[in-house]
Amino acid sequence: MAELIPVNIVIGDRTYRIKTSPADEEAIRRTLKTINEKIVEFKTQFAGKDMQDYIAMVMIWHATQTSAETNPGLEQEMSDALLKIEQQLDKVK
Repeated sequence: MAELIPVNIVIGDRTYRIKTSPADEEAIRRTLKTINEKIVEFKTQFAGKDMQDYIAMVMIWHATQTSAETNPGLEQEMSDALLKIEQQLDKVK
């Protein structure tokens, strides 16, 4: 098993520290860039009460953009990642 490295990530103005394999770090950062850009986009397009509203909108958008046909197994991986993010957000409430 590859050694995991700590990575600080930012989602919606909040910093989280996660551990990931070095090979996945670039993909995580690209995904986070897209997520944060969409949060900004949704903030300008839709009225929301707080950041959690926008994060929820982006999670739904991102989940519907994923296609299991283009990358088998990606749907489950994305679902697991979104569940972890949701659990972290619930802990912060």
